[in-house]
Amino acid sequence: MKIPLLDRARRLFGAKPTMAVRRFEAARIDRLTADWIATANSINQELQYDLDNLRRRGRQLVNNNDYASKFVRMCQNNIVGPSGIRLQMRVEEKPGLPDKIANESIEKAWHEWSQQCDVTGQLSLRDLCDSIIGALPSDGEFLVRLVKGPDARNRFNFALQVIDVDRIDTTYNGLYGQNTVIMGVEVDAYRRPLALHLFEAHPNDGARTNRRRIRVPIDELLHKFRVERAEQMRGIPWMAPSMLSLHHLGNFKLSALLAAEHGANHYGFFTTPDGGSPGIGQNEHGETITTSQPGVFDTLPTGVSFQAYDSKYPNEVFGPFVKTTLQRIATGWRVAYHSLANDLEGVSFSSIRSGTLEERDRWAADQEWFIGCFMEPVFNHWLQMALLSGAITMPNGAALPYAKLAKFRRHEWQPRRWEWVDPKNDMEAKILGVKAGLISPQDLSAAMGYDFEDTLKLIASAQDTALQYGVKLTAYDGAPGAQSAASNSV
Repeated sequence: MKIPLLDRARRLFGAKPTMAVRRFEAARIDRLTADWIATANSINQELQYDLDNLRRRGRQLVNNNDYASKFVRMCQNNIVGPSGIRLQMRVEEKPGLPDKIANESIEKAWHEWSQQCDVTGQLSLRDLCDSIIGALPSDGEFLVRLVKGPDARNRFNFALQVIDVDRIDTTYNGLYGQNTVIMGVEVDAYRRPLALHLFEAHPNDGARTNRRRIRVPIDELLHKFRVERAEQMRGIPWMAPSMLSLHHLGNFKLSALLAAEHGANHYGFFTTPDGGSPGIGQNEHGETITTSQPGVFDTLPTGVSFQAYDSKYPNEVFGPFVKTTLQRIATGWRVAYHSLANDLEGVSFSSIRSGTLEERDRWAADQEWFIGCFMEPVFNHWLQMALLSGAITMPNGAALPYAKLAKFRRHEWQPRRWEWVDPKNDMEAKILGVKAGLISPQDLSAAMGYDFEDTLKLIASAQDTALQYGVKLTAYDGAPGAQSAASNSV
């Protein structure tokens, strides 16, 4: 084996050969990484110190910063959508045979309740979801009380109350009996939430302020957030990774604006040897001349000189710097830069397609999370109370029986979907997938945000109406999957 030259020299002079140690370079501690400070605190310890301040700063940005406000609207528009997350019942009389009467009765009752689900009577279910999602960028969590019985004030005996997460006492940490309280969340030995300790009213609400705590069992609440780390008890604001960058960008743009305004307002300065007032002169009335007039050449007094002021800012690097910063902010928020900044300059079809599709994956994942943590438990509680109250009736007036609760729980959710970036080519590819048997018409319809059976009903209704008026709908001629059974038999 050939010995390296450096090791042979070390042996010659009696030095021990060096041994290479394999390490992570990011963990090195030297003069180049001395300012890289990291701690080993738990996620709850970090949130205990920073959560309230993060939430306050996040809300301030949403109220006053255009990009933060745009991000909130993006979350609402893409997760909830213009029509909300729709319920589609899938109750079956027997395997493969839908129970149409039960499905239509439950969907009709759900639609009615959705218009009066808010215990305050102000919000529909769609608006309530919009409010919950709109708070997540600055709050990172939401809190909803499940109101059952006469207090719900509707015939279903079930309503929802959205509660400001400020009412969860973040400073309350310690023991409650045998249980542990972490930032107002009471948990057992397995870190399973048992109750929340809430202020009776918002802690900073003027004359209505109330800082007395009450214990509310977790069964009466939906306190949900995206879990980023193990044993996490409170939510992290969605805007947190880029809030500091956005704040600095706002200050930078304000400074640039003031520099431009100052440069536009000032032509220059008069200077004197003693630093005193230049005393430009007086007019025929003895009044001091303080402004210049068009077409007039003024003469400066002896000893007074003029120093022109030419503001160089904002200069040509202003735009690229702002764009780079916004790209970093969009990356932290996991959205496409062109969507956040409304900047389509220099964007090609392929790049916008790539960025849009990646962003839609994020929104689809957020929809599934929200459906699982909010829509599912709300529907299950509503269905139970509605059946117990006899509020879901069939066309003959009879109520659906509570004894068949398990049967009536079969359902699906249809969140909003998006138009294709290249509609013609994308749709042709989907149709080819259906023809090849790689995807079913039901799955394709669901991917577009529609129910396949409802679509067929509407097509049949349109054809029947056209037939009554003697009109032939040629739109369905030769269209795969949309021809009538009568035309196929000819």
